[in-house]
Amino acid sequence: MNFTLHQLNIFQTVVRLKSITKAAEVLHMTQPAVSIQLKNLQDQFDIPLTEVIGRQLYITDFGLELATITEKILVDVDTIQHKMRAYKGILSGTLRMAGVSTGKYIMPYFLSDFMEEYQAIDLILDVTNRGKVIESLAKNEIDFAVVSVLPAQLEVEEEKLMPNKLLFIGLPGRPWQPENDEGFASIPLIHREEGSGTRMIIDAYFQELKVAPKVRLTLTSSETVKQAVIAGLGVAALSVFSLKNELERGEVEILPLKGFPLMSEWRLIWLKNKRLSPVCKAYLDFIRTRKKIIFDRHFSWANQY
Repeated sequence: MNFTLHQLNIFQTVVRLKSITKAAEVLHMTQPAVSIQLKNLQDQFDIPLTEVIGRQLYITDFGLELATITEKILVDVDTIQHKMRAYKGILSGTLRMAGVSTGKYIMPYFLSDFMEEYQAIDLILDVTNRGKVIESLAKNEIDFAVVSVLPAQLEVEEEKLMPNKLLFIGLPGRPWQPENDEGFASIPLIHREEGSGTRMIIDAYFQELKVAPKVRLTLTSSETVKQAVIAGLGVAALSVFSLKNELERGEVEILPLKGFPLMSEWRLIWLKNKRLSPVCKAYLDFIRTRKKIIFDRHFSWANQY
């Protein structure tokens, strides 16, 4: 056998994306170049690695087994490169992370000092909806995810970062306060989209009250929900960390509802049994030793609410 690491990396990318075209885009190669390297790799084996049915590419059972072995090989090669740089006093590589949309208010603070300390590390950070974050984690496209609600469908490890506090807010001066639980049925609620962590927590709250709230709007980001509240369209539950400026300026007020604030945790999660690179291990060590300092420095203001 005479295959190369380059061929294994191409094959691993094709397996992950299940598409030669998408793999070519990610690898910044032409589609014919990817196909040639796949053929050269296939020539090393008597058993097919892939098959095409109609226009769909499928990975054979043998191909999937090879992909599992290939992933370990590539991680080990990456580890060797990192160790070589470490002996030179340099930790380098890529840290791949994704976070839910509300996480944008906290994630930079858990990264800035680390990136300053390890300037040879590249960061790929995606902030998107919870469904896409969990999908990227499940496909092993990222090293870590930042979420407030653990995914039920994945086995993950976790490191708790800090508390997450959900406040119920409305426009100051409006009579939003319900007189009792049933009063929620007449108050216009601005909701996050199905599947978001905030939505899951709020849905559980109303289910416990056995109340069906009057949902006026369903929006896909905390920032949009916040602006809708400021415009007087209704009330909403949002993380206190998304409301710092608006609370200080008096643009929204906290509604003293029974059971609020609702508490959860911001978590850093990764796939169970994932082989962490030296960069990932360094980041975990950083988080475990610095998370309290980061909270006290940047987020202790939230304790007053």
